[in-house]
Parts: sequence; structure tokens; C-alpha cells
Amino acid sequence: MSLNRIEAARSLRIRSTQDFAAGLFMLALALLALFLSRDLPSGTLRQMGPGMLPKAFATICAVLGLLLSVNSLRYNGEKLTALSWRGIFFVLGAACLFGLTIRGFDIGSLKVPPLGMLVSGPIVVICSGLAAPDVRIKELLIFAAAMTIGCALLFKYALGLPIPLAPWLLGI
Repeated sequence: MSLNRIEAARSLRIRSTQDFAAGLFMLALALLALFLSRDLPSGTLRQMGPGMLPKAFATICAVLGLLLSVNSLRYNGEKLTALSWRGIFFVLGAACLFGLTIRGFDIGSLKVPPLGMLVSGPIVVICSGLAAPDVRIKELLIFAAAMTIGCALLFKYALGLPIPLAPWLLGI
């Protein structure tokens, strides 16, 4: 009998601490989203309410987090490593720079005019690309140009969104 308990304990051992931590994080994020969207009416599939999308995404995130955590008990994987502050700094910084530069901002004596997608796009790609420790600048610049052109074509022309391209140059 004790041999069966030892076998059961071995099978419940966490074999991939990185996947287990990621799964728990996804579960916590899903629970937070469900809590914050609790007062929004979901509606029906025929007439969706404002709470349908956040609750659906939170449920999907929770299921995927649970699957990731369970799989970390079954399959060997990576050990949990230290948090990459470089990645957090550059990726969040890139998102903030994009938000500040696409439409411009005015903070006291610091005034930046709206730069549009043609300037803000490469800024966000280059800044977030610097999060990788093995970045190749030439490839990053080519990727930034391709992503900017692709995003401009998609969001401005295919979807018709009112995103300024280059108000300082083209007036649009």
C-alpha cells in the first residue's frame, strides 16, 4: 500500500516549474478579469452585451491556464528562471511610447506633435525588439519597416480606422 502512495506522489510532482507558474498566472489573470467584469451584462449570443467578450476571454484564459498547470505535472520542461526586467521594461516602454507618439502629447513645457503610424510604428517595434538579448539591429530595422507598412495597410486602408499615418508630413 505504501508503494502505491509513493507512486502517486511521484506522479503529482511538478516537472516544469515554468509552465506551472505560467498556468497559475493565467488562472489569476482570468479570475481578476471575471471579477472586474462581474457587473457587465453578458446578454445572449443573438444580442451580445458588453460583458460577453471579457468573460469569454477570461474563461478561455482560465481553461488554458488550467491545462498548462496540469501538463506541468505530466511533462518535463523548463525550470522557473528569474524575471526578465529587461523584457518588461522595453515591451511596456514600447507600448507607452506608441501611445504617446501616435497622437502626440503636451505635458507642461514638453510638447510632442502627433507623429502618426509611420513614425510610431517603427518606434514600438524597435523598442520592443531591444528586449531580446541577442537582437540584430539590421533585421530589427527591416522587421520594423515591414510591420509598419503592414499595419498601415491593414488598419488605415483595409479596415478604414481613423489612425493618422503622418500628420506632420501628409496631413493624414
